[in-house]
Amino acid sequence: MDLNLLRAFVAIYETRSLTAAAGSLYVTQPAVSQALGRMRRDLDDPLFERLGREMQPSELAHSLYPDFRDALARIDRTLDAVHGFDPAQYDRVFRIALSELGEIGYFPAIIDAVRSAAPHARIEAVALDVERLPEWLSRGSIDLAVTSSRVAGDFSHVVLKSQGYGVLMSRNHPLAASGVDLDAYLRATHVGVASDSGRPNVRSALARLGARLDEPVMVNHFASVPPLLAARPDMIATVPDTIGAGWATSWPLVVHDLPFDMDSVDVSLFARTTAQHSVALDWVFETVRRAISGTHGEFFAIHGHPRP
Repeated sequence: MDLNLLRAFVAIYETRSLTAAAGSLYVTQPAVSQALGRMRRDLDDPLFERLGREMQPSELAHSLYPDFRDALARIDRTLDAVHGFDPAQYDRVFRIALSELGEIGYFPAIIDAVRSAAPHARIEAVALDVERLPEWLSRGSIDLAVTSSRVAGDFSHVVLKSQGYGVLMSRNHPLAASGVDLDAYLRATHVGVASDSGRPNVRSALARLGARLDEPVMVNHFASVPPLLAARPDMIATVPDTIGAGWATSWPLVVHDLPFDMDSVDVSLFARTTAQHSVALDWVFETVRRAISGTHGEFFAIHGHPRP
């Protein structure tokens, strides 16, 4: 079977769209439609049927996809091993899903590492949506994701660092000088960050002690935390300790250890499973891993204008 037919099949399966498949293959939509028609005749199966705005795979298509995808990936890697992959000539888009913190702390290093070797590559940061990550990674909507959340599915990944948490507060908070014990921690007025993927770990650790965290104030972004705590010395926040320590250098804030045991939060780099441009994916995955593995990130960027 013509390899171009297999590529069209895999692209349709991953994108669920003839138009998106054509875009990923850099061909016209009629060419993809013709390829699908040939495969339908060869395999005597519809393979994909339109349901609403999506092309839904048949049972046969579901069964064929894993082997077709893996075969194409092996072929592409073998051919690229012969011809060599030159990042300096790569001019397509790398899409990386990042949280607010990830974009602030890691994106500058990612840009430097990728574009220093691949100056024509385009890099797009995609707002992290943990619930949609499995779909994005399996369909190739993104190439990579950096997250501390669990991702359902069998995706290649590597742990970049383990992040601890601490208690952040104003220097004028009553607990700033005396330290924080569990009772005082639970009685305090807490500020929570809705986008913090480490919050479930905090709650689980407290639940093991039979305690529950009350967060009467909730903000959307980490960048809101330093000015809020500086202005309200009656509040505290549980935040990644390295980030809190960075804020304490430019804001009138202090960081204390958590008054209970909590497992560190693993920050991991995930890669998509789709077959498109697999060698380029291997390269950018390793490049990003080297750029940010074990680093504290550039979180000092969240500093704003501290009050005197």
